[in-house]
Amino acid sequence: MNILGIGSRINHPEFGLGVVTNVTSKHYWVTFIENGLETIDIDSDFEVIEAVEDEVDSVSFYDIEKSLKTILQKWSDVTEISPIADRWKNGTLILRPADSNLADKEIPIDTFFHKIVMVRDRIRVMEQKINASKTLDDQDKIDLQQYITRIYGSLTTFNVLFKVKSDYFVGEKSK
Repeated sequence: MNILGIGSRINHPEFGLGVVTNVTSKHYWVTFIENGLETIDIDSDFEVIEAVEDEVDSVSFYDIEKSLKTILQKWSDVTEISPIADRWKNGTLILRPADSNLADKEIPIDTFFHKIVMVRDRIRVMEQKINASKTLDDQDKIDLQQYITRIYGSLTTFNVLFKVKSDYFVGEKSK
């Protein structure tokens, strides 16, 4: 089996036409015309429209983007992109009051997810600022870090919304 290189064009039965933008040992990252960025298994079923040889020394857009985000995050409040789990894409969150005389509130789940990610990113920035503070003593930093860890623990319920496990909220580990 030949591995496709970055720039290869494919037609996927579910996602349609797309271009390979990154290759890992198990997945292709493909930007689809209709569906945006998706990861698919290397051995999944799709038609190759135009194959580009895999170049070992090539740097993908993903790698460049990841490096740039790391630099920007280190020096600013720029948030990273966290994809929502596929099963929730374009879904609706329905809040139903106990009182049946009151109307339900419907919120696009993508909007709700975006707000959760913003909360997480702002907590991370606060954590960085606490750790870099020259005016807080070490004990204050430890105390504030413990509060932040508890905040993350309180938010683990929302991990079900994240596509990538490394984006999950992580609270205090049980000993």
